Amino acid sequence: MYPRLLIDINKLKNNLDAVAHITKDQGECSLMIVTKGLCADKEMVHMVASHPAVDYVADSRVKNIMTYASEVRKNGKMTTLLRIPMHDEVSDVVKYVDLSFNSELSTIRLLNQEAEKADVKHNVLLMIDLGDLREGIFYQNEDQIFAAVEEILGMENIRLYGIGVNLTCYGAIIPKYDNLSKLTEIAGKIEDRFGIKLTMVSGGNSSSIYLVGKGELPKGINNLRLGESFLLGNDTAYETKLPGTVSDTLILQAQIVELKEKPSLPIGEVGVDAFGQKPYYEDRGIIKRAIIAVGKQDTDIDSMTPLDDKIDILGGSSDHIILDVTKSDKEYKVGDVVSFTLGYGGMLKTATSPYVEKAYIK
Repeated sequence: MYPRLLIDINKLKNNLDAVAHITKDQGECSLMIVTKGLCADKEMVHMVASHPAVDYVADSRVKNIMTYASEVRKNGKMTTLLRIPMHDEVSDVVKYVDLSFNSELSTIRLLNQEAEKADVKHNVLLMIDLGDLREGIFYQNEDQIFAAVEEILGMENIRLYGIGVNLTCYGAIIPKYDNLSKLTEIAGKIEDRFGIKLTMVSGGNSSSIYLVGKGELPKGINNLRLGESFLLGNDTAYETKLPGTVSDTLILQAQIVELKEKPSLPIGEVGVDAFGQKPYYEDRGIIKRAIIAVGKQDTDIDSMTPLDDKIDILGGSSDHIILDVTKSDKEYKVGDVVSFTLGYGGMLKTATSPYVEKAYIK
């Protein structure tokens, strides 16, 4: 059935081996693999959970973690929740998550209460904001950081596992030696002030891994959280390919439902499209236009690349993508399948869409 997402498990395993070598052999960091990019796909999770180099399996959605918590724990890994827990999901967090990222004391207090009911200790990673301005206590407010640590250490059923930072995802701030050094400085101050040893100082995601190769990851950073670098082989700070990785791990296939020669310019006054955007059209004369049965509801058009490099993506609507196949060497016909590699946005939406089938290359 189409549209279909082809997942090459062997290539994903190759990428995992490559990033594990960078992270653990060169960087001496524990390895946290993030599963949300493929919506916690069961085959991918099985491969990750059984990989000897993986220490933590993480996702931003509790519902995803619930599907694989038992398998991950059976393999001796820890489940990790990346997104700050909502108050109404703390009972599920305590039940299915071994380590959660937090920045609000009110939420940690609720986790403590739920952990007490369950008679367990729940691990929290306190997030520090180094300037990307997403989650975390702002790094300049050290009094707030120390006050939060002091209260957490006084909780009977919460264990302060460490501190962490997120960069690039919102503010697009690139991890550097200078800003990540602030995190290790804060970690040192916490350890000295409270006489403790933090298990984890997590230095970011796939945008931080390039620092390992340059020898610029600050000493004291002992964990990286990798999603896109594992799934697509990307260093997301500078959009370069990581050594030993490949990018064609995932292929989106969609079927042509209409193929006709038509003008390249719509006829009439141009308003806005179904998404409120005013489109721009290039005059290419009469062209051969193929409509494929996948659309913006299922994928991100801007992060799709046709494997046939003589095809151009013209645009799309909720359910359709329009292609210019005029210059292609292949004589396409209705019913043929067109294939695309995916960037992060396309991967995320395609993997999440219930209208896209999944198939595996093993």
